[in-house]
Amino acid sequence: MLKLYYAPNTCALASHIALEEAGAAYETVRMNFKTEDQKKPDYLKINPKARVPSLVTDRGIITETPAILLYIAQTYPAAKLAPLDDPFALAQVQAFNSYLCSTVHVAHAHRVRGYRWTDDAAAIETMKQKVPQTVGECFLLIEREMFAGPWVMGKDYSVCDAYLFTLSQWLGADGVDIGKTPKIAEHFRRVGERPAVRKAVADETQLQSAA
Repeated sequence: MLKLYYAPNTCALASHIALEEAGAAYETVRMNFKTEDQKKPDYLKINPKARVPSLVTDRGIITETPAILLYIAQTYPAAKLAPLDDPFALAQVQAFNSYLCSTVHVAHAHRVRGYRWTDDAAAIETMKQKVPQTVGECFLLIEREMFAGPWVMGKDYSVCDAYLFTLSQWLGADGVDIGKTPKIAEHFRRVGERPAVRKAVADETQLQSAA
């Protein structure tokens, strides 16, 4: 059985949603970042990067959200979470998810984890102040150039939608008005209504409340 290591309010939700959408048999392990579970020896054996998500499979461990999402899509092709029979379209999926991972998520992290880049308190504060602009510009670009509609890649729901939904959850705290990107705002609403998404979100929220 697959095992997903995650922490609440992180990008791991995208993988959690994808597992639900795929109808996969899996279990979850909740990490508590407040007590730095991700830095403890047992977890570092699973993911030396001290990050989530991590997906334990029968062949080994996969880290990084784009890789996990593609693995789920390929392992459960009947769920049709990616255009597996079209190399170009699949590359577009990877390009979109890579942008979320390498650019959008990093821009967001400047608000909450500036210590990754500097020890200077003034510099960290400057990074925080820049986040509404940088994250906002990322989402404006997605709205204008990358969002095909009605789903990210067009007519078919894919792992890209779970990932965009996950990062869209952070916009309010990042000081970005989702209303300025109406296609993304509507997408966020529609994805949030999907049964698999509701279940993944509820599972993480309930476990967080119980902890």
